[in-house]
Amino acid sequence: MAVAVGRGFLVQPCSYSSSPTFHNKIYKPSLGSATTFWSTLAPQRYPQVAVQAQQRPTWLPGLDPPPYLDGTLAGDYGFDPLGLGEDPKSLKWYVQAELVHARFAMAGVAGILFTDLLRVTGISNLPVWYEAGAVKFEFASTRTLIVVQFLLMGFAETKRYMDFINPGSQAKEGSFFGLEAALEGLEPGYPGGPLLNPLGLAKDIKNAHEWKLKEIKNDWR
Repeated sequence: MAVAVGRGFLVQPCSYSSSPTFHNKIYKPSLGSATTFWSTLAPQRYPQVAVQAQQRPTWLPGLDPPPYLDGTLAGDYGFDPLGLGEDPKSLKWYVQAELVHARFAMAGVAGILFTDLLRVTGISNLPVWYEAGAVKFEFASTRTLIVVQFLLMGFAETKRYMDFINPGSQAKEGSFFGLEAALEGLEPGYPGGPLLNPLGLAKDIKNAHEWKLKEIKNDWR
C-alpha cells in the first residue's frame, strides 16, 4: 500500500526490521525464600517506510497543483489559480482554445517579420504592422474585408468546433470539398495531413508530448 504524505512525497513499504522490546519473564528458584526476577530480550518486528520525493515541476515550487492537473497535458505546471479547469469538459475546451491562441500568436509574429522584411528591402511599400489597421485598401472597402473575414473565419471555426464535439467527423469523405485526405486528422487540435503537416512531424501524436510542449512554449514567449 502507498500513502501520500504532503506535497510531492510518496511513502512506500520496505522490509521489516527488528526493534527490541522487553518482555518480563519470572523465574523462581527451587531453594531459598527470596524470589529473583530476570528480564529477557525478545525482538519484535515493525514495518518501516521510505519517503521518496516525486519530481513534478510546478509554476511555484512548494505549491500543490490542483488534482485535475496531473501533468499529462502539454505545458501543465499546475497553474490554475481561478479553478477554471475543474470541469473536465471545460478543461478540454480550454486546451483547444490555448492551442488556437498560440498558433495565431505565432502566425502574427511571422506576418510582422515577413511584411517588415518586404518593406525594409524595398520590395513592397507596405505599412508598419501597427499602422496596417488604419490603411485603406483600393481593392476592397473596410466593410467588405470585415464581412469576408467573418465568413471565412466563421467557416473554419465551425469546422473546428464540430471536430471537437465529434472527433473525426470532419475527415469523412465529402465533408471538406474533397480535401479530407490532405487534412487527415491526428486528434482534435492537430489536423495534420500534407497541407498542415508537410514535414511529417509528430505523426505519432500520442507520443508527441515534446512537440506539443514546444508549441505551447513558443506562445508563452
